[in-house]
Formats: sequence, C-alpha cells, structure tokens
Amino acid sequence: METRVAVMGIIVEELGSVEALNALLHEYGCYIIGRMGLPYREKNINIVSIAIDAPQDTISALSGKIGKITGVSVKTAYSNVITNEK
Repeated sequence: METRVAVMGIIVEELGSVEALNALLHEYGCYIIGRMGLPYREKNINIVSIAIDAPQDTISALSGKIGKITGVSVKTAYSNVITNEK
C-alpha cells in the first residue's frame, strides 16, 4: 500500500460542529501522526492542524467528509513523501 504524508488545515466557525469533527478524526485516528488545536477566542473560531500519513484516497475521503460538516472548512497540502508499506 502506498501512503503519503499530508497536512490538513481546518477552520471551525460553528462550535456545534466540533463533535462531528472529533468523531471523524477519531475514526481516522490510526492514520493521524499529530494534531494541534488552537482556539481563537477573539474571532470565535477554532483552528486545527492535522498531520496524516495514509493512502491518498483515504486522505481525500477524510478531507471531503470534513468539508461537508456545517461551519467547517478544510484545505490539504500533500508532501512528496510517498512510502510503500505492506
């Protein structure tokens, strides 16, 4: 299986959407290398960064599911680091 390393930048504008986002991240937890969340209280948003190592279709699926959550936006940056794992 070929995996890629990527970083997802997530902006949560509706605090009621945090539970749905956390459920998705838990579902894909085996691929997540690290996660950092920052509350930006002055703007009433949360900023989340996810480092992930997974097959490209898995990364795309997670990004698509996150993007469908109301009040949440996501952008993904892929590295050129590709690994063949068994």
